Amino acid sequence: MLKRMGKRIFLFLVTNLAIVVTLSIVLSLLGVGRYVGPAGLDIRALAVFCFVWGMGGAFISLQMSRFIARQATGARLIDGKSGREDLDWLYGAVSRLTQQANLPMPEVAVYDSPEVNAFATGPSRSRSLVAVSAGLLRTMRREEVEGVLAHEVAHISNGDMVTMTLLQGVINAFVMFFARILAFALASRGGRDDRSTGPSWMAVIMLEIVFGILGSLVTAWFSRQREFRADRGGATLAGRDRMLAALRRLAAGRELVDTRHQALATLKINGARGWMVFFSTHPPLEARIAALEQFAQV
Repeated sequence: MLKRMGKRIFLFLVTNLAIVVTLSIVLSLLGVGRYVGPAGLDIRALAVFCFVWGMGGAFISLQMSRFIARQATGARLIDGKSGREDLDWLYGAVSRLTQQANLPMPEVAVYDSPEVNAFATGPSRSRSLVAVSAGLLRTMRREEVEGVLAHEVAHISNGDMVTMTLLQGVINAFVMFFARILAFALASRGGRDDRSTGPSWMAVIMLEIVFGILGSLVTAWFSRQREFRADRGGATLAGRDRMLAALRRLAAGRELVDTRHQALATLKINGARGWMVFFSTHPPLEARIAALEQFAQV
């Protein structure tokens, strides 16, 4: 457990270092340096700075998403030729569903964990990954597993990873932009004569935290909506009975979903309850079941 936690911390640091280096080079090529000068804020330079950091960071993370997910979970790729009947069946099921959805074959992986979980990630429909936990394979019947897989394939078909990245990038850019605008305005009201120094970094960070929390409400809401759409897509691909059976089994075993690592929250099946649902990337399973039952009747 400590070894895996250390690997996640290392990946986090390496990923952020890669983002910092890459975006610093991009800003240098664009000729964007300081956005605070003798006359105060340079709005154009600030907008470019925030756009590059907000969108660039999100898209670099997206491009690295398959690698990061495999390394963070310890997932191993399978090719349908392992000789293990369960793993070869899993690969074949993903292949059938992607063909049905007219998609390129994604990478398929299994990771060793008792949790009941599966996820899809990747920068595009042609460079995607579907990963399944060993716990899910052990505890769910095959028709239920097929419902889960259909849900993940629907995520790929809907382009959810790219859409989520676009939204997150826009939110990041606005958070950075408005935090600096407001911090500068507050600093100017304080009677400071040297406007070229700009606001304190402490004020910027605190405002980014506040705006970031508000922004997370938007991204979490959108993520919950995409789960409902993926449920409907999964029902179309695998059949509503399989999709409903999968959701009901997941609801019965909700305690087997590991929710400790918030950095991987979007890769988890289950959702929060109570007021925390507003910050959850997944709706409560009961809500998903009710919505799918209603959809099946339409």
